[in-house]
Amino acid sequence: MVLPGFYGAGSEEDAIATLHRAADIGVNFLDSSDLYGAGENEKLIGRAIAGRRDDYIIATKFGNVRTAEGKPGIDGRPEYVQQACDASLQRLGIDVIDLYYQHRVDTAVPIEDTVGAMSRLIEQGKVRYLGLSEAAVDTVRRAHATYPITALQCEYSLWSREVENEIVPLTGELGIGFVAYSPLGRGIFGGDVTGPDSLAEGDRRRDHPRYQGENLARNLELVEPVRKLASAKGITVAQVALAWLLSRSENIFAIPGTRRIAHLDANAAVPDIILTPDEISQLDAEIQPNAAQGTRYPAAAMAALNR
Repeated sequence: MVLPGFYGAGSEEDAIATLHRAADIGVNFLDSSDLYGAGENEKLIGRAIAGRRDDYIIATKFGNVRTAEGKPGIDGRPEYVQQACDASLQRLGIDVIDLYYQHRVDTAVPIEDTVGAMSRLIEQGKVRYLGLSEAAVDTVRRAHATYPITALQCEYSLWSREVENEIVPLTGELGIGFVAYSPLGRGIFGGDVTGPDSLAEGDRRRDHPRYQGENLARNLELVEPVRKLASAKGITVAQVALAWLLSRSENIFAIPGTRRIAHLDANAAVPDIILTPDEISQLDAEIQPNAAQGTRYPAAAMAALNR
């Protein structure tokens, strides 16, 4: 999602170089969506992986749509599932999607119907495994009973911990991989966000309540205990945040986004970083689950979450 366009302008050449470097060092899971850049992100990935398809596991998502008036919407109709998959395959330039997610749950369509249509994509050889994103406990159970769900993707980081009580344990119970998106809090724990002026014009985070006004000032205070620990261990703030996340469960997989090879290399080193139980407890004490100021999405996007 952070490749050119979503968080401000960037270089496609640099983005592709970063994706190639990822495969070279064993980071092979690429997560996209037909929403990102209105399909342009999938096209970019398609250009990046051309000639190297076997080096990557490709995941993408469907169901987050724009109405004729440009307003956000959700579409989980079975006929749309087929249409969206075919369009993503074409943009990606591949024959099969390794992991295909429903990006947001369409509450107007029974989840059994949507997942049933997704399972037919597997029968057709267009998809290998199925996933859901931001789905509630009951939704996940019903979906998994319809066809085995391989992965559930939800936001999870030091300042977004709503999934800890029910969702993460559920994935462990059902044998579903938990994919944590925005594991650096959309950059708040990445080290580059220092105030409103550090966000470029057009950066989508400017629309997010957590990145506005007094909320941002208060939220930047949450970074300080992470920065202090990072300094003591001789690692980066981002590495501490990712190591904390991976310590929560062996069932958790983080997908930190970056355009930069240096950040990619630092992220890839995190599995070798061990936080002690005391260090983890200290972070938990200093950054309480409800410490973040402001909702993690604007109002319309929050309303689209399945809860």
